[in-house]
Formats: sequence, C-alpha cells, structure tokens
Amino acid sequence: MKASGTLLLSFSILAAQTAPPAIEGFLPESGKRQAEIEARFDRMLDRQNFQQWMKRLSAKPHHLGSPASKETAEFIAAQFKSWGYETKIETYYPLFPVPKTRLLEMTAPVRYTAKIEESAVEGDETSSIKAGNLPVYHAYSTDGDVTAEIVYVNYGLPDDYRRLREMGIDVRGKIALARYGASWRGIKPKVAAENGAIGCLIYSDPRDDGYFQGDVYPKGAYRPRQGAQRGSVMDMPVFPGDPLTPFEPALDPNRAADPKKASTVTKIPVMPISYEDAEPMLRALAGPVAPAEWRGALPITYHVGPGPAKVHLKLEFDWRLAPAYNVVAKMAGAEKPDQWILRGNHHDGWNFGAADPLSGMIALMEEARAIGELARTGWKPRRTLVFLAWDGEEPALLGSTEWAEHHAAELQRHAMAYINSDGTGRGFVNVQGSSSLDLFSRQTARDVTDPQTRVPVLDRYIAARKVAGREAEFRVDPLGSGSDYTVFQHHLGIPSLNISFSGEAGGGVYHSNYDSYDHFVRFVDPDFQYVMATAQLGGRMMLRMAGADWIPFRAGSTAQAVRTWAVEVKKLADDLRGRTEKRNELIRSGAMKLAADPRKTFVVPELEDEVPFLNFAPLDNAVLHLDRAAAAVDKVDPSKLEAARRKTLEETLRQAEQKLLRQEGLPRRPWFRHVLHAPGFYTGYGVKTLPGIREAIEQRLWKEAEAQIVSTAETIERYAGWLEAAAR
Repeated sequence: MKASGTLLLSFSILAAQTAPPAIEGFLPESGKRQAEIEARFDRMLDRQNFQQWMKRLSAKPHHLGSPASKETAEFIAAQFKSWGYETKIETYYPLFPVPKTRLLEMTAPVRYTAKIEESAVEGDETSSIKAGNLPVYHAYSTDGDVTAEIVYVNYGLPDDYRRLREMGIDVRGKIALARYGASWRGIKPKVAAENGAIGCLIYSDPRDDGYFQGDVYPKGAYRPRQGAQRGSVMDMPVFPGDPLTPFEPALDPNRAADPKKASTVTKIPVMPISYEDAEPMLRALAGPVAPAEWRGALPITYHVGPGPAKVHLKLEFDWRLAPAYNVVAKMAGAEKPDQWILRGNHHDGWNFGAADPLSGMIALMEEARAIGELARTGWKPRRTLVFLAWDGEEPALLGSTEWAEHHAAELQRHAMAYINSDGTGRGFVNVQGSSSLDLFSRQTARDVTDPQTRVPVLDRYIAARKVAGREAEFRVDPLGSGSDYTVFQHHLGIPSLNISFSGEAGGGVYHSNYDSYDHFVRFVDPDFQYVMATAQLGGRMMLRMAGADWIPFRAGSTAQAVRTWAVEVKKLADDLRGRTEKRNELIRSGAMKLAADPRKTFVVPELEDEVPFLNFAPLDNAVLHLDRAAAAVDKVDPSKLEAARRKTLEETLRQAEQKLLRQEGLPRRPWFRHVLHAPGFYTGYGVKTLPGIREAIEQRLWKEAEAQIVSTAETIERYAGWLEAAAR
C-alpha cells in the first residue's frame, strides 16, 4: 500500500508539471483543448509569407486616395476570401488635402531656399520612386502665405512658451520653429497659434533620431540629413476622423470639400522640414542662447531669436474627398455568433510604409490565414471573428473612425473586444488598453516565446522592468491615441488592446520615404522573427476571446487602476499648490528674477493664482464603491452557474465598459466620452487618466475641476452599480 501510494503521488506530480497553465475564461478541460488548438495554430504560421507580403505591399506609395491604396485593399480582401472569410470592402469619403504649393525660403539675413525633398539613397530600391509619391508635408495644415522672423521654441509645448515669456521673448507675429519629439506633432502648431505665432515649422533634430543616436541611413538605421517626417497635424485630441462629419460617417462622395467648415484644421500654416533645411535657419538666429536642455545636436550654438532669421512660408492645398477602403472579413461563431471579437491594423502608409503599418498588417494577415486553416480542419470559433484592414489611419484615423461611427449601434450591441496593432519592431512586448484585460493579456504574453531569448515574452518584459528599477509586474498601460483603437475605446466604450514589440530596433525613418522594405530587413526585423511573435500574440488573443467558456474580464484590475489614478490627481493638486506657494514667496521676497536678454536686463515674473483645496470626497467614495463591486463580481465562479445565468453575467460584463462613458463627453471635446482615459488635449497621443479632473487641474480651471470630480465620480458609481448587478 505504501509503495502504491508513492507511485500514485509521483504520477500526480508529473501530471501537474506537464498540465498546461490555467487560461482565464476556460474550464480546465476546455483549457487543455485550447492549448492544443494554439499549438496547431503556431505550426500553421509561415514566416515566408511575411517577406512576400511586405515586399509586395511596400513596392508602391499606398497612401489614402492613391491607386495603390485601392490595389492594396483589393489584394488583402482577396486573401481573406481565399482563406474562407466572408469579406467585403466598405468605402468612405473623408476630407484629405494634398499639397499644390510648398515654398520655404529664408529671406534674411542671408537667402536660402529649403529643399523640402528626400533624395534617393544607395541600396534602397524604392527611395528613387517618384510616381505617386506624397511630398514632404503636413496633412490638415491650413493654406497660408506668411513672412516673419523665426523664434526657436524647443519642442513647442506650453511650458516652452512659458519659458520664453520669462525670458522676455514674444512669439506674436513670428514663425515658430519647433523640433519633433516630446509630444505629438499636431500639438506644436496648435500651441504656437494660441501664443500668437502666424506660422510653424517642425524639424527633426539629429539629437532625437539622427546622427547623434547612430549611423544614418543607409549606413545605419537613423534619419539622414534630408529625411523629414510627414504626418497629420489635425487637432485630433478634439476628435479624429473626417473633420467635416464628427459623430457621423462620411458616406457621401459628392459633399463639398470645404476646409473652412472643419474646426480641427490648423489655424496657421505648418510644414515639416529636415535638419538639413533647419540648420541654416537656426544658425542665423540671434537673441538669447537657448537653455541647455533645448539644445540639439547640430554643430551650432542654439539661439532662440527672434530673428534676424526671417522666412517666407507659402502653402496651398488641393482640398478634396478621398476614398478610404476598409477591408472587413468575418468568420461566424458557431455558438455565440452575436458576440464579436475585432482585430485591426491599417494598410495605408506615408508612401511605402514597411514598418508603419505593414509589419503589423502582415502579422494580422498571417493570423487570419492560420485561423482559416484551422477552420478547414473542422475547428470553429464559438464567437464571431472580425478582421479589419483600415485605410486612412495616417491622416486622421479616418477609415476606422468612419466605419465605427457608421456601425456604432451594432458594435455596442455585439463587440466584446477590439485588438489593434500598428506596426511592430524587435525587442520587448508592449500591451496597452483596458485594465479589465490585465490578466487576459498577462496570460497570453506568458504563452508566447521570445524568439531571441527563448523565454516567455512576459518573463523578458518583467526582467527588463527589474533592470530599470521599476515594479516587476505586468500591467496593461492605459491608451491615449495614435492608432485605430481610439474610436472603439474612447468613443464607444469597447474594451481595447494595442499590441507590438519594440525597444531593440532604433531608427529614424518614421513617416519618411526611407520607411522601406530595404530598411526594415536590414535594421528592424531581418528575418521577421518579431513579426511572427506579433502574429502569435494577436492570434492567441483572438482564439482565446473567441473560444472562452465565459468572458475573460476582471473588474478588480480596473478598480486597482482607478484607485492609483485617483491618488495621482490628488497628489497633482497638492504638488501644484506647493510649487505655486514656493514660487510666489520667492517673487515676493525678490529672490526670483529671470534674465530677459543677453544684456542681463531682469524681469520679475507675475504671481500665480493660489491653488484651492479641492473636494475629492465624491471621487474617494466612488473608488471605495468600485472596490467593493469589483471584488463581488470577480468572486463569482461562472463555471458554477446554470447556462441562463452565465449568459446574463457574460452579457452584463460585455457591456460594462460602456458604463464608463459620459454622453456629454469631456470639456470642449464631447466626442471623447470615456471618463477613465483619453489622449491629452496638449499631449495628443499621450494618455491622460481621469482626464476631466487631471486636465482641469493642469490648466488651473478650479470650478471645472470641482465639476469634473463630481461627474467622474458619478460615472464610476454607475459602473460600480452595474458590476454589483452582475454579481447579484
């Protein structure tokens, strides 16, 4: 008996060691089957497809409205059809400007005409292609013809203009010269206009992504002298998508393409330039020497101006409606066809777009192909899978926004989650999104192997955090904006994730002609190993969402995140109060004076308004309520519920994130309705958590801060009540 018991114990230990780890949302037996399905999925992935598809899709400029964009959509749609998906192309007609006139010349103290052109480089096959190429420009800059002195404004953020005022520098009537970085590009002309500038130039300083970082292309990965960053400057923190039809889809191709009716077009003309074109202008500036942290890597002394450098900037655009071709491919669920799992990546690029977006697009395509192969063997997803290839992401998230606005009601009825990618690189896993998907994302990262280190990508992520001295825990970071998840997360309240790999493939060809196949296979992911890892990660997420016995959401992660963010906004107010009191005391005592110019004339800054004590009690009470409600609903074991109750619980949890929307939206931008996170009004892509409260404090709008504390708390209370009902 003793020997037999020992043998049984040994078998039990062996079984425990070889059993697959638990998967959230699955019963033990179905979890084992799921692990087998995922292993089959991995074996069906073919890395050779990545090389073929990227080579083909990056061979021509394929921006919104181009013939190649339509060809790209039709090619992708044909692939989906061949893999067994019900596929169609849905077309929208947003406003999209292309340049007619681009003139930039320095008229004083010497003459210089900017090239505003990216020349071909040796070894890059597509860099010499001119046909169909979009020139260097900013989409949604207004037309303009201005001549004025230049002021160098560093990154062109509100604090930079505050620093200039303290130096006695006035930008009113001037042209602001800002460098790329520290914020989304569209913030720079927005803040310049608010400070009275009449034009804006944005250049790429070599300190940030040029020769200061490493050898420039084609010898190395970084931005060459003539490289410039295209991109949109539309005021997307107000709303993305077609600037003429907020809240509504752009379906009519015969509408008037009138930019004067578009509130999100810039108020002043703005254009990107290379550091080759920026250097003569910066060299000609006089005035105070720029603060140390403002200085780039050009071989000059950085001055802020104004003048004597003066430039003439003239921009004219062809404002027209351009067709955006979205590919929509569905595989119907066998048991729960009314629950949809969405997976998207855009297919349009600023010309060739190998890394951005095609590295993510080909990963999505291979996921869909392998899942189609699984379906041919008899496997069927429980829930409906929807693969989406967006057009027009680069100018303003156009394709995804118009499609989601068009289908808003059915998406809120059926969508369970949206999983996005937007290009991928080499290195460490990145997952941002809804906190309720923390555990789901952690377990998925646990089950994907890093191709370089051969350990789980989760373990590599945690090890990197330890080395950096950060908390050694995996958490899904909140989403701001910058890709196609925006409309799903922030406008419709659909739980969303954004996935990629990055950290080991430095470079400086973003949004330039040099984002090419040749650059990608030399410097980003030569053998497509991390494109493969992205496909394994995204494919697992789709398979798990589609096959789970119950919805894999955890409210406790959301409660924990909200608690953290509530502490942060209270500390923000306290810190601002302390800094203000200290600054004002220094001014009153005469200890604080600031140099206004090189002659050492001093100015005393103005006293700042005192920071009041805000009443955070409504928010604190809402956080406590959410803690209780989340704990209650997470304790429910769906496996012990009868089928009808489990279905009710699942449907309640599926809709829960929508309860975090406020119908009236955020102050001055009603399109953004999620109270927990939004892109910052002055950061663009960067996220602001509890944005109504946080931004009111940052902008010293005290009455608004009090009102936003109350309204945010009310929304969190409503969400907590919804969870309590689910638990009951």
